[in-house]
Amino acid sequence: MERCMTATETSETPPTRSGFVALIGAPNAGKSTLVNQLVGAKVSIVTHKVQTTRAIVRGIATHHNAQIVFVDTPGIFKPRRRLDTAMVTTAWGGAKDADVVVLLIDAERGIKGDADAILDRLKDVKQPMLLVLNKVDRVKPETLLALAAAANERVPFKRTFMVSALTGSGCKDLLDYLAETLPAGPWYYPEYQISDLPMRQLAADITREKLYLRLHQELPYSSHVETEKWEEKKDGSVRIEQVIYVERESQKKIVLGHKGETIRAIGQAARAEIAEILEQKVHLFLFVKVRENWGDDRERYREMGLEFPN
Repeated sequence: MERCMTATETSETPPTRSGFVALIGAPNAGKSTLVNQLVGAKVSIVTHKVQTTRAIVRGIATHHNAQIVFVDTPGIFKPRRRLDTAMVTTAWGGAKDADVVVLLIDAERGIKGDADAILDRLKDVKQPMLLVLNKVDRVKPETLLALAAAANERVPFKRTFMVSALTGSGCKDLLDYLAETLPAGPWYYPEYQISDLPMRQLAADITREKLYLRLHQELPYSSHVETEKWEEKKDGSVRIEQVIYVERESQKKIVLGHKGETIRAIGQAARAEIAEILEQKVHLFLFVKVRENWGDDRERYREMGLEFPN
């Protein structure tokens, strides 16, 4: 990828730095929340539902003289379906291509299950690695120290940081360290760009977030949102048409709700957030379609930015 220059440097100004920082971890460790906190804006969706992030999302933070490109990867877990395999492969691919790899561990859950398995695989990673313990405000200091020691015994982390992705506590220390240690060189993106995610995809992700937040218990994981039409109007507004794909007719009824109440509420919440990000009026139209076994549809993977596993 070619880099683009930003402000003109002089002999008196420090050299600019830039690099890609991959965040990996178990599902619901808080990666998306942390990326949004570090970037200072919403670039990745956050829900209580595990494995919400499906493809790689890049959030761009400017800190001092450095441009830090955070790569929010899907949660790493033991795959059971084709979609699971694609997401886990994508996550490890994001780590492989980064300048720095950051392992995020939920301090409340500790090192067990998926987090334990990730630590084993990190032994083969060649890039510099950092350990970030999240949700530290909910854990006793002695527990945090023991957790950090146990992780560092297994993997040679360069540094350990303790943060709360939700409140931002400890995040400045992480930004300071990355800004000082990333490779010297010009920036990859324009100064005020905060993500490389196309707006069509971000808008679809926002609707998917509202869908999960509204139907966390009722709706299975196997649903997907695509932006099919995006039309800029002469009055400065934008008309967006999106399709929510589900696998069964019973799921379609859940999404629609009684007399369309549920999909109206989802649309209102999504429209408000998309309009806030675009800073223009949004006309959002949602449609629900049944597509059986869409998790085996190669075209859907392409739309999500995932490789289709054979």
